[in-house]
Amino acid sequence: MGLIEMRTVTITEKGQVAIPKDARKIKGFKAGSKIAILAFDDHLELRPMAQVSEKLFSAMASEKALAKTWNRKEEDEAWKHL
Repeated sequence: MGLIEMRTVTITEKGQVAIPKDARKIKGFKAGSKIAILAFDDHLELRPMAQVSEKLFSAMASEKALAKTWNRKEEDEAWKHL
């Protein structure tokens, strides 16, 4: 899988970017598609969810992401009798 094209985009105040039309022609990037954003120390990768390896699912469910759901009083209450 090689580089097809390189373009620049501007990040908005809300952190949004527009994927150029030619890049959206890549399978999995049509309107309404879910994509994964893989954050590395020095770059980001956007991948269609269909192309995300099962090995990466645990990284997507990171402690930080899960904490938003699990670190709540209701969750503590539900588990305290176990």
